[in-house]
Amino acid sequence: MSTRWSVEQVESVAPSAAAVSAAQPLASPTRWSGTGADDGAVWGSCRGSGAEPYDTMVDHRNVGFACTCPSRRTPCKHAIALLLLWARGQVADTAAPAAVAVWLARRDARRSAQDAAAPDTASTGAEAAPADGGGRGGDPGDPGGDDHDDRPPPELDRDAARDDRVARMHAGLVELDRWLDDRIRTGLADPSLAQYSTWDSLAARLVDAQAGSLANRIRRLAGLVGASPGWHDDVLGELGLLHLLAQAGRRLGSLPDPLADSVATTVGWQVRQADVLAGVPDTDDWVVAGRSDMREDRIEVRRFWLRGTNSGRWALVLSFAAYQQSLDTSLSVGTVVSADLHRYPGPALRALVGRRHADASGPAAPPASTVAGACDELGSMLAVEPWLDRLPVTVRARLVRSGPAWALTDATGSLPVLDMPRSVAPGVVSLLAATAGDEADITVEWTPHGIIPLAVHLDDRTLDIGPRADASFVGAA
Repeated sequence: MSTRWSVEQVESVAPSAAAVSAAQPLASPTRWSGTGADDGAVWGSCRGSGAEPYDTMVDHRNVGFACTCPSRRTPCKHAIALLLLWARGQVADTAAPAAVAVWLARRDARRSAQDAAAPDTASTGAEAAPADGGGRGGDPGDPGGDDHDDRPPPELDRDAARDDRVARMHAGLVELDRWLDDRIRTGLADPSLAQYSTWDSLAARLVDAQAGSLANRIRRLAGLVGASPGWHDDVLGELGLLHLLAQAGRRLGSLPDPLADSVATTVGWQVRQADVLAGVPDTDDWVVAGRSDMREDRIEVRRFWLRGTNSGRWALVLSFAAYQQSLDTSLSVGTVVSADLHRYPGPALRALVGRRHADASGPAAPPASTVAGACDELGSMLAVEPWLDRLPVTVRARLVRSGPAWALTDATGSLPVLDMPRSVAPGVVSLLAATAGDEADITVEWTPHGIIPLAVHLDDRTLDIGPRADASFVGAA
């Protein structure tokens, strides 16, 4: 029979009062499976927003923690939530599974080794806790390694590697915020902003800090300086989003799980495809509504925008190609694919195509809305993830000339079309030829600077008019 802690004891091991507050919503039996406790440990699996639950273990006798979540806090909110459940009598006493027994045995072995190396120093529970390497991000279910081997167990190696990566990313976000403070202090009239090296040197440091996605944003931001008469507003807005991400990325442990996952992936945390494909699929008949190719940091990126005919949800399927590599051509704009989509953690639109249940059929088109309805739809997606810079929407409107620019318009409003070189995005010309200025259902890609026409859905077919990759750069499909 395990001797349970009090709630006050649980709060005493938490790193802060905020950590306890973040753990409270998770301290519900409905969020956990496989829970149990004995006289040495308490364990369980917490269902979060990711594909796999977070496996959590707490050594309540000698105070140590292990969890497969990416949090840098020790203990993390999942460990605190598990202890709160246990303290409230909501975790049953049972025999420890093999993985927990192995973990406790290794902790005991390390303490014994420390005692033998320093016999005059008493080993307290608080001193034993760091021997877990923080207990974050490891795989407590992996019994690999030899207890008699001098090398650290394999899961501790993974734990240390993840902690090192999180620490480097955190340091990179601190440096980014300091750099942003300098930019605001010197003002957007600073001549150094016109020098690409000002931005590239920061991007290189963010790459070293494992924040590659932010590095790409920094390099794209460099291209906005002086690009248009209103470039100051564009740059200032992007600097604000970078500050938001830098602040949120340093507080992942206190954010709700879906938001934390979104921030982590936006900053640059990589999720293995195998982990995504292991999650519960989103099965539907998916309309391939549009396609867009774009060069990003010497890599060609292809975006397929899919919309579920039953759920109405959008999904993004990405394909990447370096020089002379091929982009994905398995999806055809204007067709319906009955398939399993496996979504990345968080509210992000990105997904991987899993098992297909039938051959693609067509023609097909997603439902279209008015311009005002499209703005509402875009606003709802941006409210969840304000750092998104590309979003899909299908609108029924006509293409009109508005001064020197083009716009999609109807009785409810207008959406300005992004001015792009015709060699890269021939969408305006193709759209005019296909519609002759009449209203049509058009799938577009929204960006903060204007929309990009991707596809025009006619009665008998869909025309793919989105930007295409440079044929001299990508290889044959």
